[in-house]
Amino acid sequence: MSLQTATIQDLHPLSQAEADAICAKHDRLWTSKPGGARAVFAWKNLTGLDLRGRNLCDGDFTGAILADCQLQGARLDHANLFGADLQNANLTDASMRRADLRGACLRNANLTGADLFECDLREGSIASVDRVQGLKVMEHQNRVGEMQGAILAGANLERSRLSGVMAVRADFTDAVLKDAKLVRANLKQCTMTGANMAGADLSGADLAGADLRDCILVGAKTFSWNVSQADMRGALTDQPSGKAVSDLPYKTMIRDHARWCETGGAEGAPSVFDNADLRALETVRGFNLTALSAKGAVFYGLDMEGVQLQGANLEGADLRACNLRRADLRGARMTGAKLASADLRDAQMGPLLLGGDRILPCNLTGASLKNADLARADLRHVLLVDADLSRANFTNAQLRQANLTGAQKWGARGLGETI
Repeated sequence: MSLQTATIQDLHPLSQAEADAICAKHDRLWTSKPGGARAVFAWKNLTGLDLRGRNLCDGDFTGAILADCQLQGARLDHANLFGADLQNANLTDASMRRADLRGACLRNANLTGADLFECDLREGSIASVDRVQGLKVMEHQNRVGEMQGAILAGANLERSRLSGVMAVRADFTDAVLKDAKLVRANLKQCTMTGANMAGADLSGADLAGADLRDCILVGAKTFSWNVSQADMRGALTDQPSGKAVSDLPYKTMIRDHARWCETGGAEGAPSVFDNADLRALETVRGFNLTALSAKGAVFYGLDMEGVQLQGANLEGADLRACNLRRADLRGARMTGAKLASADLRDAQMGPLLLGGDRILPCNLTGASLKNADLARADLRHVLLVDADLSRANFTNAQLRQANLTGAQKWGARGLGETI
């Protein structure tokens, strides 16, 4: 039996009305209403159709053409998109958790902020039986590239499978790729600035010429990877950044500082942690670290719940993915700090009262709070000038008299409250 290639050009084109009718039946199925039916778009041509915000979970798009489709905010969880053509599709903020995207073409697609948790994006092809020619491999036109030029800025790709994927010049800025499988992936000239690849398997991956500035590679497997001419300035790896714990007795110093704060200076001693790598501390939960100086220090992933950092100097510190829930950061100086994906729920980030009418506001000028959770946080008088608040959560936060001049607010939630 021979194996030949077939180009699909004559798939049945669907009109917008026909697609809407199928979506309506799918909605009825999901809401347990009579007359419902699963959305089946397998081997259909949906080029350019508008499916924004549609619930298409568990839908079948096997081999379908979805080029140039408007799918912003669509729900495609567990959908079968095996071999689908999604070139130039707009999937901004779409939910595609555990979707099957094997062999799919995402060339130049926009997946900014999309949720692709545990998606399967590996190679794949579809073969059909032909009485004359035997097996035919079904391919859409222009399938070469797969994810070439795709935009996945801020997308969640945690635990996704991308082994062998072709993603030349794709944009993964600030994407979450924790524990993702990227074995032998072609990521040449990709933009991965600030991407979180902690625990990812990059064995044999080609990252030649990639932009890896400020990315997180803690616990990543990098056997036989290629990072020739890649820009890795500020990348966080398992190697100490700045002064390591082995260089100074940080555990003793942090306890001395806490004791000094608790006793009003009678015991212990103030300590300076500027440019220190404090990741090995693992936790400072509940510590009193008032007025701590930790400029440029690395706290990444540290458990800091309930820590007291009133008036602390954390300028340029790396607090990404830290647990700062209920932390007291009143009057803290955090200009240029990295707080992406930090948990700041219920944190106190209001002003520090200095007596009389004098206050010292929490200063987050130029800080990065992308994807940070600030639900119910006290942010009165906070300085967020030129800060990046993209996709941050401010639900029920107190923002009275907060200064957000020049702040980037794309995708941020909860900023409709009185400021």
